[in-house]
Amino acid sequence: MKPEALAGIMAAAATSLAAGGAMAQDAWRALAPENVWVLDTSKGRVVVALAPEVAPRHVERIRTLTARGFYDGLGFHRVIPGFMAQGGDPEGTGAGGSDLPDVPGEFSFRRGREAGFTPMEPRPGQPLSGIVGVMPVVTQPDAQMMVTADFRVPATARFCPGVLGMARSTDPNSANSQFFLMTAANPGLDGDYTALGRVVQGLEVVNALKPGDPAEDGAVTADPDRIVRARMASDLPAVERPILRIAAPGTPALVAAVAATRDVCSVIVPVEISGGPQ
Repeated sequence: MKPEALAGIMAAAATSLAAGGAMAQDAWRALAPENVWVLDTSKGRVVVALAPEVAPRHVERIRTLTARGFYDGLGFHRVIPGFMAQGGDPEGTGAGGSDLPDVPGEFSFRRGREAGFTPMEPRPGQPLSGIVGVMPVVTQPDAQMMVTADFRVPATARFCPGVLGMARSTDPNSANSQFFLMTAANPGLDGDYTALGRVVQGLEVVNALKPGDPAEDGAVTADPDRIVRARMASDLPAVERPILRIAAPGTPALVAAVAATRDVCSVIVPVEISGGPQ
């Protein structure tokens, strides 16, 4: 599926759910406002659901830098259509970062039952795929938890459209402040970069960011689109704060969304967004 088509489907689903709210109240799981990252960009608003159950140290880094106002005014210095949009570099070259120490990689996580998991239909010879929160993952079946010491199984997030990842150098433990938002699936990143959230509103905004790649020609992108303001939803005034609820694990709507495709990257997790600019 083309990224612009997926963005349109996600936007339509969010809009219709926000307007109709047809699902039963117990079919939703509220997302804590401290896990909702709001990027007001020069092209529009992007809302990201963070996943601390997948990458807690990287989520904490985003929260810390956002509280400092670190991201305000920074450009999307590397935007490659059909791949991703990268920002978070105060130098605008791809070489900059914050004054905080680098964050060790969190390329996989241990999934317990409390995280919730809605599996896709198993395919012979393929790892089990499914959804944890809004994150597409590959993992082992729940039944394997009974033979592990911690009653958990390994899981790895997939780099599908909308997924938020942390940029790094060739050192796997060098993530600092730079991040990227996927606009297409790229399985080559799975397990090698840290995924820590997913866009739930504004993927069409990410797709519209001005292209440029200093890694290609060594030049700083001229007049890039920028993050005007980055805030956690918990720090926004009530009138500006988006309130997010996602389909609860195993509920009919999410099961149906998972069953509608054989590609976990194409699963449209039902999301209800209310409050704030729409």
